[in-house]
Amino acid sequence: MAKDQSYEQGSLSLWGTIAMGTGVMIGAGIFALTGQVAELSGDLFPLAFLFAAAISGFSAYSYIKVASAYPSAGGIAMILKKAYGQTTVTGAAALLMAFSMIINESLVARTFGSYALRPFGVADDSVLIPVLAVGLVVFAFVVNVANNKWIGGISQIAAILKIGGILVFGIVAMAAAGFSFEPYENGLANDTGAFGFLAGTALAILAFKGFTTITNSGDEVKNPEKNVGRAIIISLAICAIVYLVVAFGVASTLSVKEIVAAKDYALAEAARPAVGSLGVGFTVAVALIATASGILASVFAVSRMLTMLTEMKLIPHRHFGMSGPIHRHLLVYTVVLAGTLAAFFDLTRIAALGAIFYLVMDIIIHWGLLRHLREDVGAKGWVVITAITLDTVALLAFVVMKAQQDRLVVAIALVGIALTFVGERIFLQQSQGDEAGAAR
Repeated sequence: MAKDQSYEQGSLSLWGTIAMGTGVMIGAGIFALTGQVAELSGDLFPLAFLFAAAISGFSAYSYIKVASAYPSAGGIAMILKKAYGQTTVTGAAALLMAFSMIINESLVARTFGSYALRPFGVADDSVLIPVLAVGLVVFAFVVNVANNKWIGGISQIAAILKIGGILVFGIVAMAAAGFSFEPYENGLANDTGAFGFLAGTALAILAFKGFTTITNSGDEVKNPEKNVGRAIIISLAICAIVYLVVAFGVASTLSVKEIVAAKDYALAEAARPAVGSLGVGFTVAVALIATASGILASVFAVSRMLTMLTEMKLIPHRHFGMSGPIHRHLLVYTVVLAGTLAAFFDLTRIAALGAIFYLVMDIIIHWGLLRHLREDVGAKGWVVITAITLDTVALLAFVVMKAQQDRLVVAIALVGIALTFVGERIFLQQSQGDEAGAAR
């Protein structure tokens, strides 16, 4: 199958790529997850973001090593195929990554709806929230159909606005509280358990996983052998700083109970005691920019990843009467699935599904590198083993904690993973059988 003509090799500059990566991370991270991480980690939730950044740094090592050696649009699928070949593991793990990205899009879209309606006092269960969420997904589709360069330009402008705005929020909130952080001044908070802290860290990793968007863009990045790694490192560093400033800002003005009570719009609520209604309006505006640009970049990346999986004959494809290139068809499938999740699942369950799918896929990536690619790309074994260990500990803590709170979402995640592997196995067997029959 020929390469999809919608690809534009070298169409993304270094700073455009950084803007796209931070766009996904900041859009999904601090606005959507602050309250949920605080609910699990307690008073020390800002440190959960710091620990999540460290884990993501170890994880990024594997992606940088392989993506720099073998740059390609749809890079995660390429990494898996290099490690495992044309196998069920390759297809299923790549699909788990794609699903986690689509889940992330629905998470961001719901967050957009929650923040947009805060100034109007709309109830948390209002039907307007999913309506706005679906509308944002459709908007992302329209922009992605238009042109890659639009995405880079919009992402760069949005990155400057939201990073500046979020930093202003965090600094103002801390200053209003006199830079006082009681849980940290008085030692380890009583309501922060190690197990809950690790579970919160697992969820906070979702706030950083947007760096894989850069990997998936691969050879669409100018000079990808150098710039993919640079963009990932710079994006992670920027987001870690932004998250810590904001998390401490929220912790300065709200107790954990107050944060959890407003977990779908925690930053807007934290602005109220610091600077009043004007601060709420400012925070909502920044949230809308962050979430809108985040979903725009995510749709861009996942559609290209699915396109590559199709070209690699790892997933089936049906046109369903649609005209145009395969990439456009996969854009449609992506936004339909993201819109459906945004319409029918709440933020807590969406985030849980995304965290489990992503961490399972991440462990598979690291294991494949350790077993099959370490010498080829010059990776250090101890770094990869550390990444696997940290991911596994965080995943187990999160699953156990979630099983105590919401067994249904854990069951959905486990069944979803099983069906992905079984479905991929069946597809590969059928497609290989068809190819063998055609060769006779």
